[in-house]
Amino acid sequence: MPEGDSVYRLRQRLDAATTGARVADGEVRSGNAAGLSLAGRTIVGYDTHGKHLLTRFDEGDTLHTHLRMQGSWTITRAGRSLPTAVREKARVRLRLDDGREVWGLDLPVVELVPTARERDVVGFLGPDPLRADWDAAEAVRRLTERPDRPFVAALLDQRRVAGLGNLWVNELAFLRGIHPFAPIGATDLDALVTLAARCLRVSATVPGMYQVTTGDRRRGASHWVVGRAGRPCLRCGTRVRVRDEVANDPEQRRTWWCPRCQPMPANVDVGTPE
Repeated sequence: MPEGDSVYRLRQRLDAATTGARVADGEVRSGNAAGLSLAGRTIVGYDTHGKHLLTRFDEGDTLHTHLRMQGSWTITRAGRSLPTAVREKARVRLRLDDGREVWGLDLPVVELVPTARERDVVGFLGPDPLRADWDAAEAVRRLTERPDRPFVAALLDQRRVAGLGNLWVNELAFLRGIHPFAPIGATDLDALVTLAARCLRVSATVPGMYQVTTGDRRRGASHWVVGRAGRPCLRCGTRVRVRDEVANDPEQRRTWWCPRCQPMPANVDVGTPE
C-alpha cells in the first residue's frame, strides 16, 4: 500500500503538471458523485493528509481519493490513449484544455465534497509529518492513550499518526531497537515521533532517498528488515524473522524484525499480536 511519502510525491507530480489547468471534458465514474461531469472546472491545487489525496477545483469542491492497495494516477499526452483494459479501470477522467488526460485508475475511494467540508473525510486522521500543521506533541499524546498496544498496530493506526504504512512501521521498530509486538509505550515516544517525522520528510522530499532507510540505495541494501526474511541482519548478521500478518488487519501486512537487535522487553509476552 502506498504510504504518506508516496502520496506526497504523487501530489507534487500532479500539482506541477495540472494545477491551473481547465477541464474540457471528464467525469467521476464511482463513489457518491458517479456520473457527474467535471467539464468547465479548473484545478486550483492539491493537498494530502496521510495517505489521502485532495484535488481542489475552482467551483468550491474537492475530489477526495485514496489509492489503497491497487489505485494509481496517470497522465496521457494529447493524442495518446490508454489500452482498453486499463481505461475500464478508470474511476476519474479529466481531459484538459491542452488535450492531455488525467486518469484515476482502480481507485477504491472516490468522493466529491465541498472544499469547506474536507474535514468530513479526513478530520479523523492524526497529525501528518508532511503537513504544515504537523503537531508532534499531539501525535505523542494520541500514542500515549493506549501505551499497551503493540508497536506495529499503534503506528499503523492512522488516527494516531497519519502517513505511516507497513514499510515505515517495520523500519522504525528496527531503528528504535524495539520488538514490533512490544507495547508502544516501551519506547521513548518523543524520540520515536521525531524520528518518524524526519524519515518521512527525507523520503518524500530528498531526490534518490525515497523509502531508503539504511542510507544505502543499492538494491537489497536499502531496508534494514523489510523484505529480508531469512536473510542476515545488516547490522548484526542474525537471521531476520517475519510474521505473515498483523491480526485484525484487512491488508494482511507482514511484520519483519531482527530478534537480536529488537529484543522483546523483559516480562513482556509476545502472545498473539493485536
